[in-house]
Amino acid sequence: MKKLLLGLAFIGGSFTFAQTLGLKAGLNVSTISADDSSSKAGFYGGAFVNLPVGKDFSVQPEVLFNGVGAKYDGNSDLRANLSYISVPVMFQYNALPNLYLEAGPQFSFLVDSQFKYKNLSVKANDDVKGFDFGIGIGAGYYVTKNIGITARYIAGLTDVLKEVQGMQPEGKNNVFQIGLAYKFK
Repeated sequence: MKKLLLGLAFIGGSFTFAQTLGLKAGLNVSTISADDSSSKAGFYGGAFVNLPVGKDFSVQPEVLFNGVGAKYDGNSDLRANLSYISVPVMFQYNALPNLYLEAGPQFSFLVDSQFKYKNLSVKANDDVKGFDFGIGIGAGYYVTKNIGITARYIAGLTDVLKEVQGMQPEGKNNVFQIGLAYKFK
């Protein structure tokens, strides 16, 4: 029993020291998959921890603030602004020493939502679902040991709006992200 506990402590300690902490931020270009919406620019930023699980593989959970939404084609002054705390869990493969490919789920929790028209802003938290789920795929390249360029596409799998009078409005968040990452270790 002592050997088992000692072995688990050794593995846990090695795992702790092998992790890399970092920050990332950048541009979101998002839309809601409805016929009358077009893309809108937003911001994302947050922290990540990279956990190696093999020579070329790692898992990277993140906590990000995500500003997404859409503009509506019929009226360029009408916008949906949705703010989420997102938790992507990306499974990464190091294709080259500085280049990685990634894919994984993203869990997002609504912080705020507003519909804006010119100078008028209306809270929409009662109309927008509090949880959003998507699948992300992306890549990154570390230009230096600590600074990298990242790109990711998140395809939403859940409808954004709540059911209204027995009808479920369709429309999923779709987001393209490009940004910078900084690793502390």
